[in-house]
Amino acid sequence: MRTVLLLICSNVFMTIAWYGHLRKGFEQRPLVLIILMSWLIALPEYALQVPANRIGHRTFTAPQLKIIQEAISVSVFIIFSVLYLGEKPNYRDAIAFVLILLAVAIAVWPFKPALANGPPAV
Repeated sequence: MRTVLLLICSNVFMTIAWYGHLRKGFEQRPLVLIILMSWLIALPEYALQVPANRIGHRTFTAPQLKIIQEAISVSVFIIFSVLYLGEKPNYRDAIAFVLILLAVAIAVWPFKPALANGPPAV
């Protein structure tokens, strides 16, 4: 659960850093300034994402973590898109989101705690 909470917080920062400048009013700002602002916003994202992955890797495989992260990323983005950008997803976006959630279910079902000691050696 701690992994998921850290990933949610991380993705809030990531979404703001990557897409916050798309809101009307930022078009006139120099691209270099937007990039620097995005980097400053993204720094906390890394500070949350790295521990989330380290903690999560005790239970999940790396591919499972990535799939979970992508579902969280899309979830956060949809909320951001509606509330901040004023753009609502269409029915095809909704279908795609359901498929992403299905991918998470496939990746983690059935949950096997055999990785409690870490992933298998390659």
